[in-house]
Amino acid sequence: MRKIFVFLFIPVTLFSQAFSKEEVSRWEKQAKSVNIIRDNWGIPHIYGKTDADAVFGLMYAQCEDDFKRVEMNYVEKLGRMAEVKGESSVYDDLLIRMIIDSADAVKDYNNSPTWLKKLCNAFADGINYYLYKNTNTKTALLNRFKPWYPLLWTDGSIGAISTADISVNELKNFYSGEPSVSFVKEPEEEILTGSNGFAFSPKITESGNAILYINPHVTFYFRPEVHMVSEEGLNAYGAVTWGQFFVYQGFNEHCGWMHTSSAVDAADTYIEKISNPESLLSYPTLITLSIVYLFSSLNTLTALMPRKFSPSGAI
Repeated sequence: MRKIFVFLFIPVTLFSQAFSKEEVSRWEKQAKSVNIIRDNWGIPHIYGKTDADAVFGLMYAQCEDDFKRVEMNYVEKLGRMAEVKGESSVYDDLLIRMIIDSADAVKDYNNSPTWLKKLCNAFADGINYYLYKNTNTKTALLNRFKPWYPLLWTDGSIGAISTADISVNELKNFYSGEPSVSFVKEPEEEILTGSNGFAFSPKITESGNAILYINPHVTFYFRPEVHMVSEEGLNAYGAVTWGQFFVYQGFNEHCGWMHTSSAVDAADTYIEKISNPESLLSYPTLITLSIVYLFSSLNTLTALMPRKFSPSGAI
């Protein structure tokens, strides 16, 4: 009885994480190549020997600041919110799974160049090392992060995914069979919203320095402020989306960068009925979203990782 009693009260995390000795040894070795220094405002300045070391440290620091946000961003992108929030999120998950295929992310990772694989591996290792070191952290669902998770995103923001104007309620009405509720919507005056940025030449500033003004139109803690430095040439300061490993908007010693959102028509929606008249198989009518993006996830990550520049281009 005593053995059973002890077994039942062993923390569940010991079984759910199941990190191997080899993994822990590798993480501890990489951690020795990383320094995280927080300034008076708590902003982490991450220094690593390699870009991958800087990513490893960045993810560890993000988890220190708000692991819940890091985890929930990936729970959402995996289409698994209902496992955390219950039945009310089923159709949110369905919409995500119709437009984001985890199998594609795995394929992208397997086909990635070596440099990108190293960064993706460091992403997963940094978070998993945090979970290993902080056993009191309670995960909502994800007890182990995979290196292909970052490739679920199409860019560096959290909601820049075109669904061809299909809403969750429309999806629910379509699949549930419940009668839809219709009403006449009165025309409203257009309210212009969105992100913006302005670059000011040194010629027109009082200080004589160039100024980059970035206004992402998000809540204050939507993206944390970080500084990443490596001995391979990375030196970027700015904001990252929780759970991502590159500075989405910021600057280095050579240039600055930001982003804006637009309402470009990048997706179409089709209602299709799929059946095979030569067999007994018949499928119900379903919605298929045909998504056409302006760039691939791999190219986006390549473009947004700040590098050193020479007159002939990126080094």
